[in-house]
Amino acid sequence: MATLKDVAALAGVSVKTVSNVVNGYAFVKPENRRRVEEALAATGYRPNLGARNLRRGRTGFVALVLPELVVPYFAELAGLVLGAAQQHEWNVLIEQTLGTREGERDTLASLGSHMIDGAIVSPESLEARDFGELAPGIPVVMLGEHSVDLPIDHVGIDNVEAARVAVAHLVGLGRTRIAAIGAHPHRGTAAQRLEGYREAHAEAGLPVRDDLVATALNYHRRDGAEAMARLLAADEPPDAVFCFNDLLAAGAVRAAAERGVRVPDDLAVVGFDNTEEGTYSLPTLTTVAPDKAAIARAAVDLLRRRVDDPGRAPEHVRTPFSLEVRESTGGGA
Repeated sequence: MATLKDVAALAGVSVKTVSNVVNGYAFVKPENRRRVEEALAATGYRPNLGARNLRRGRTGFVALVLPELVVPYFAELAGLVLGAAQQHEWNVLIEQTLGTREGERDTLASLGSHMIDGAIVSPESLEARDFGELAPGIPVVMLGEHSVDLPIDHVGIDNVEAARVAVAHLVGLGRTRIAAIGAHPHRGTAAQRLEGYREAHAEAGLPVRDDLVATALNYHRRDGAEAMARLLAADEPPDAVFCFNDLLAAGAVRAAAERGVRVPDDLAVVGFDNTEEGTYSLPTLTTVAPDKAAIARAAVDLLRRRVDDPGRAPEHVRTPFSLEVRESTGGGA
């Protein structure tokens, strides 16, 4: 098995120079870096990551704490975080909480600095005091829009503005009875998206009808279908619906089809998350598209910087979004 000395001898440089290249340090002369990289390839040298992490006082692992992996958004995000973490030679432990406060507390309580270097957490129900009680000393980056007011690194999109843009799109189509599916008593993201829904109505001079705001305790297809069925049974059914994720929208489209309601002719539908399913559904789904790759990169980068410099000021990174207009509101595929 090749060693650093073997690589250094072949490249004609010092062992220290080889170590600097292997560890990604920038202050290596370009010519020396080229020779070392060629020698690394020729010898097949592979660094001992476990030993390196021990020397650094690191475990080489980070935790990614998500509500539900069956929800495509979180599954897609997990894959992107795995890729971003690999760039920093981190392995990722994925934990599922089911979005309950108990599940989130239990998960954070089970993590310690002896296991992980830090955690990226997408909470649904945690309260501010939970973070300090359950993860003392562990660097944490929080994902999503929540009411938790803590000095913690945070990555998220502007959910209020994203929802406002989605509903304004429906208003622009001439729809006036716009329903919402996804209200939830505890989810911070739900509160943010409902606020944007209300803002769009206020801007358009349309009243917000409480009978058109449907609760969904879970964000699955069945919940969307059941909520849509209730809305369509009303004396004045909606002519459009904004769903707080794509799974709810998929269920809503199914419920409409079963009742002979045409999408988008009779009912325009907008989802949220831009999951792959929506690009292949029939009709294809108009949806709010967060830049999931940017979210993953920013979260991992913030965690790396927090691990390297625990005393730096917390940062809030707002990542972009777009509205992908497709067939469910009359746009192209």
